[in-house]
Amino acid sequence: MPTLVVIDDDTAVLDVFRALLEGPGLKVLTAASAAEGVALVTSVEPDAVVLDAMLPDKSGLETFERLRRLDPRLPILMISASSDSDTVIEATKLGAFDYLVKPLDFQRVRELVERSFEVRRLAHVPVALSETDGESIASGDMLVGRSPEMQDVYKAIGRVAGQNDTVLIRGESGTGKELIARAIYQHSARQNGRFLAVNCAAIPETLLESELFGHERGAFTGAESRRIGKFEQCSGGTLFLDEIGDMTALSQSKVLRVLQEQKFERVGGKETIETDVRIIAATNRDLEQMVADGQFRPDLYYRLNVFTIQLPPLRARGDDIPLLIRHYLGRYARELGKGSSEVSPAAEAILRRYPWPGNVRQLQSVLRQALLHTPGQALLPEFLPAEVRTNSSPTAPESAAEKGGDGPFDEFIDEQLRRGGTSLYADAVELLERFLLTRVLRHTGGNQSHAAKILGITRGSLRNKIRQHHITIGPVVSVGDAAAEQAQPPWEAVES
Repeated sequence: MPTLVVIDDDTAVLDVFRALLEGPGLKVLTAASAAEGVALVTSVEPDAVVLDAMLPDKSGLETFERLRRLDPRLPILMISASSDSDTVIEATKLGAFDYLVKPLDFQRVRELVERSFEVRRLAHVPVALSETDGESIASGDMLVGRSPEMQDVYKAIGRVAGQNDTVLIRGESGTGKELIARAIYQHSARQNGRFLAVNCAAIPETLLESELFGHERGAFTGAESRRIGKFEQCSGGTLFLDEIGDMTALSQSKVLRVLQEQKFERVGGKETIETDVRIIAATNRDLEQMVADGQFRPDLYYRLNVFTIQLPPLRARGDDIPLLIRHYLGRYARELGKGSSEVSPAAEAILRRYPWPGNVRQLQSVLRQALLHTPGQALLPEFLPAEVRTNSSPTAPESAAEKGGDGPFDEFIDEQLRRGGTSLYADAVELLERFLLTRVLRHTGGNQSHAAKILGITRGSLRNKIRQHHITIGPVVSVGDAAAEQAQPPWEAVES
């Protein structure tokens, strides 16, 4: 009969574990302190442990390390009243079987305990099972959220942080991919090395290769001296390649070689340079479709896709939105010298209903903009940008014909007239250009070459306009579902 040890200073929690889990097929033993728990584990050699992260005599993480020294293969499930990302990450990094936040879902607890017993059983079979699936964890100071989706992200970071494998971070623009990359780096064995980030979409194609690999003097016009590239600068550290789907075919080939051999040559050079770099890549594009279309090397895709972390869009994170609102309001209030700042219930309701096509990055921009317009310490609905107020309705708005106007353009002009601005012409032209680019890019499925041809401009000019208007080209150029897409202006659907 398997034995479970539960270590928690909350007697009510211990009583619930005994009442709900103990029975003919499971023995439950309890301890109310770290010292008592370590002694119990030493004497009974249990099959699994449930450990609280906060104990009266020692921290849960310290206790965890002590138990791991006693039995490295003992599955330990950590529980806590806090969803602090650093705690979740460090627990998983140390090898925690899982991490659950109180109040506990005991059906989930039961499933995890049964699974831990199975892992414990298999660990003693002669054909040794890998001790863990790489369950380690990492975090950065700015990771905010306790939704199940973000808890999964924290655990995923932890599973790979302690390894040296390549990581591919996927998600819509503005979801925080670089933040996750920094979290992996900060909790890795390379944390004392350099962390460098390169946005492959923001650097002209002709310069990206030099940026990554460096160049020799005279390699091309303007190369007046040798340049050391990021792969060379970052040896011993971590290199983050953002928007890797925008990388040219030649750069893809050279990055593949670095991944395979940790070797490369500078542009215009013959010397083979060895490096020791961990690559973390990110994209909001459909790499599988790009491979099928011949736009991305399949061998590089397979090398990058060793471990993937999928970031949820903000609209899918539920109760994380109020947490993020308070976090960023506090931060911006301090930066702007406004003391403390609160959000009114009406303003929070509007922010929660808005679909956030630009995700966390857009939320940050909206909150800072609103705070600049807030004269007091309460953020009210009227201080929010017009597009957030007019597009946060839970139901789709009437069509332009039903309203007797020109839809979003009409609303935009009315709002500008009410404000009494002096740049209506320029603002309207910018809005129209953004709308036009978005519609054409939707039509071409994100194919920039085809879109540029339809628009009658060069591809380089189109790329500049895409960056200028913060347009995101992802697998699907839309908000997410039909209702959400209908409920917002079409030019918002691909903005970041």
